[in-house]
Amino acid sequence: METATAGPLTFRDASDADVDTLVRLIQSAYRGDSSRAGWTTEADILQGRRTDPEGVLEVIKSPGSRLLTVERDGRVVACCQLEHRGDHAYFGMFAVSPALQGAGLGKAVMAEAERRAREDWGAKEMHMTVITVREDLIAWYERRGYRRTGRTSPFPYGDERFGIPQRDDLEFELLVKELGQPGPATP
Repeated sequence: METATAGPLTFRDASDADVDTLVRLIQSAYRGDSSRAGWTTEADILQGRRTDPEGVLEVIKSPGSRLLTVERDGRVVACCQLEHRGDHAYFGMFAVSPALQGAGLGKAVMAEAERRAREDWGAKEMHMTVITVREDLIAWYERRGYRRTGRTSPFPYGDERFGIPQRDDLEFELLVKELGQPGPATP
């Protein structure tokens, strides 16, 4: 659990040197027994890998894309993908170290990602896709201003780069948040 003496968060774009660390972080947040320490685990619905070095490197190298890396006290503790898609940005590959989940770190990362998408790219909306059976996760995003659209896309069954499904009803739903002007700072 995060402590009051923890240092400030630093945000930076990932580099090639971060790939292995980020793959471990993403994997630990979603798959396997280590993911069960946090609440974002997908271990009961998907096994296998969540991403691989090639997938992370592709995000780092893609034009109009960045993999925002979050550090505290010199250690990578979270990350998220931001991709510029015209008038909106796409938010993905979001991971927070399982040991630090539930202490506000995810909210801080999301707020910074939204700020950067709005200020750096002029994005009017943030889009993301979430597996529809992840009701707890969708509810968390809804509390942060995202709305369900009802627009779904199929899970890539048979492509183990995205994991090995443990059920046959997986699909993604598009969630959207309008990125209006930032409001006054709140304590």
